[in-house]
Amino acid sequence: MKVIDTREYVSVLKQLTDDGREVSMRIAGNSMAPFLIHERDTIFFRKPEAKLKKGDMVFFKRRNGQYIMHRIHHVKPDGYYIVGDAQCMIEGPVAGEQVFAVVTKVIRKGKTIQPGDFWWEFFRHVWLHMIPVRRPVMALYTKLFFRGGRL
Repeated sequence: MKVIDTREYVSVLKQLTDDGREVSMRIAGNSMAPFLIHERDTIFFRKPEAKLKKGDMVFFKRRNGQYIMHRIHHVKPDGYYIVGDAQCMIEGPVAGEQVFAVVTKVIRKGKTIQPGDFWWEFFRHVWLHMIPVRRPVMALYTKLFFRGGRL
């Protein structure tokens, strides 16, 4: 199997979304757990067609060139404030021009999940407000569902 630099790969996917295509990518990293798991789940994303809002999962490029896919926690006039589902620190502001894609659906545990489905809405609305208790909940989740106590 050939290993490709993540920045290079995502930059190609970004070009495709700029051309109006929907693309997919297997999740790499743990910042969106427990909703999305590293190397298990796949996301589908495209250039945003509507105004982005709280709870949307978006791809953006940090000023240092790093590509990140996290969820919008809140929106202010100066930009978007973003957080991963496994994180407790909110990042921002992220300028609108840094955001290049919105996640439209995911394949989670082999099943397609999209807006309106229970787990999509749970993480978009309920989990987003659980930042103060995420650490203990994630510790319990990891202990119960992952061998070796790690995601």
